[in-house]
Formats: sequence, C-alpha cells, structure tokens
Amino acid sequence: MSVRVADPEPGIRLVTIDRPERRNALDRTTYAGLTAAFEAAGADAAVGAVVLTGAGGCFTAGNDLKDFQDVETGGDSPGLTFLKALRACPKPVVAAVEGHAVGIGTTLLLHCDLAYAGDGARFRLPFTALGLSPEGGSSYLLPLVAGAKRAAELLMLGEPFTAADAASAGLVSAAVPAGAALETALAKARALAALPRASVAATKRALRRGYDDSVARAMAEEAEVFHALRRGPEAQAAFAAFLRR
Repeated sequence: MSVRVADPEPGIRLVTIDRPERRNALDRTTYAGLTAAFEAAGADAAVGAVVLTGAGGCFTAGNDLKDFQDVETGGDSPGLTFLKALRACPKPVVAAVEGHAVGIGTTLLLHCDLAYAGDGARFRLPFTALGLSPEGGSSYLLPLVAGAKRAAELLMLGEPFTAADAASAGLVSAAVPAGAALETALAKARALAALPRASVAATKRALRRGYDDSVARAMAEEAEVFHALRRGPEAQAAFAAFLRR
C-alpha cells in the first residue's frame, strides 16, 4: 500500500504517504489512496483532526513523472481529484513536512489548515522548468498568502526554498526543529480534536467562505492549461530527460 492510514490516538487520523523508494512520489494509485483516506476521515464521526505526512523522512517529491508521460486525459486528473477531496474534508487537516516537498507536495499545503515543517525540509515549485504551469489553485492562493511578488518568484523561477522561507510565505504555519514536524502536527491535531467538533467545523467553513468559489475556478482553469502544456513537446521532453537521469 502506498498510503497508510492509522488512528494513533482517539480522535486523530494519521495519513502517511508511503513510497519511500520513490521519495513518496504521487502516482495514480497513491492519489486514489489519499482521496479515499480523506473522504473516509471526513465521514467518520470519531475523527476530530487529520494529520498528513510522508514516510522515511520525506514528505513527497510531487507527481511521479512516469505517469506524466501518459498523455491520455479525460475528466479530472487523479491529482485534482485528491486536491478536491482534501479541500472538501470538513475536519481540520494538519500537515507534517520533513525532507522534500516538491510541486504538488508544496501546493497541497495551501489546502491544509495548519502545516509544520522541519528545518531541514526543502520546497520547490518546478512547474516552469518542466514546461508546465501552476496547479492546485496555487496561482490564486499563493499570492493571497505570500504577496504577488513573492508568489511570482516562487512560481516563475521555481527555485528551491527552505522551511523558514515557506513559513514567511505562508505555506506552513511554522518551521520547527528538524525531525519535530510530526510531533508538532500531532500535538496541534490533539488540541483540535479536544475542542467542540461543531465549533471547529463551523470555523473552518467560515475561514474559507470568502474565497471557496474563486479557488474552485482557479483550480479548474489551471488544470485545463496545465494538461494542455503537459501533452506538449517541451513538457514531454523535460519528463523524458528527468527520467533518464
């Protein structure tokens, strides 16, 4: 299984991306497992908060580029289906990031309620280098939390950045000592799960009410452009070059 689901203590659902041999890269099977995990957590009355992390000291290296060489499309991609499930989850979601968080591994954090990154974590949004464009609502949400200039720098140049940079850009709640992200996320999830569930859910809805429609539109428009570029020769050449390395 590429996704492990556990309940380490009452009220907390722990979802772990578990493909350490691929730095937890997200393929179709993994996306399906994540989608199912978040849908199940949202429907489970016993769950007060969800923690998302990666196995083996790595969050996720992003999309598995082997999948991206497949140019067939039809309906939402597995990645977009997962992001919609993540965003729709009524329970608070707390991310714990160590190691690499690349591409969608960074943009998905914009849909988590809280996120904590170990000091050794490294982030990157390499869309332009791969002949692609932003996805997951990041073209809307990142300027909102980081400011237009910082968002342009991160999305257009696609250079690696640190946990401290991610915190200053609003992608994570805080940078914590290396190796402490999961412990921190579980502590925050424990505090959330101990609060009145209806109050937490109402607060989550209220915080998102003002821009939910805008995010949905951005995700749909981004997906159309992203997959048009993905099928193009520049992106396909970039994927092939990466896989040859």
